[in-house]
Amino acid sequence: MTITPAMPYLGTLGLRKESIRTRILRTAVAGSLIGVARIVTGAEARWVGCAPSAATRIYVANHTSHADFVLLWAALPPSLRARTVPVAAAEYWNSNAIRRYLANQVFRSVLIERDRVDRRHNPLASMLHALDDGNSLIVFPESTRGPGKTLLPFKCGIYHLANARPDIEIIPVWIDNLYRVLPRGAILPAPLQCSATFGEPTRLAAGEDKQEFLARLHRTVEQLGSPSCSVSR
Repeated sequence: MTITPAMPYLGTLGLRKESIRTRILRTAVAGSLIGVARIVTGAEARWVGCAPSAATRIYVANHTSHADFVLLWAALPPSLRARTVPVAAAEYWNSNAIRRYLANQVFRSVLIERDRVDRRHNPLASMLHALDDGNSLIVFPESTRGPGKTLLPFKCGIYHLANARPDIEIIPVWIDNLYRVLPRGAILPAPLQCSATFGEPTRLAAGEDKQEFLARLHRTVEQLGSPSCSVSR
């Protein structure tokens, strides 16, 4: 049975086809969003277990706000930001024209229809397309927003992604304090210092089963949010 993407991914080909006016607008909007993110949150990057790298990576982070990937995206160096795309919920980002434009044109998101996942509409296909196109991914394995201080259990999608591309580095990330900046139901953000802490790269180990991998990755991300985690900048 043929596996097709659950949602289309714009990809590098789509960027090549865009007009100069569209590219200028997209760049201006992206720059404005990054500026706002830094003003409101600081968007501080803390590279604890690794350094920025041009290698294709999968950034795995906790999920507490719809602004999570904006902060992580803004915390990356510009050269990495340009080729890093978030995996996000289609039902939220396609809900109006502004969100749809941001998701598809500015962030080039891989949008997942969470209520329409089957063998013929596999979200893994779009994620693999993005990786094979030379992009890194931002993935939130909890799938839904957590309470902020603790992690919800990880869904199995990240395991299937790691199993399909075992050579790609997985970078655990802890996003701190953003759930206070834009809590559930809030419209306007409250300015507070936030950070993204990047941990040590990992991969699916040889012979490691799904539950072992998910539990280990969950612990790794959670430990980055603990007070005992040493910080280097």
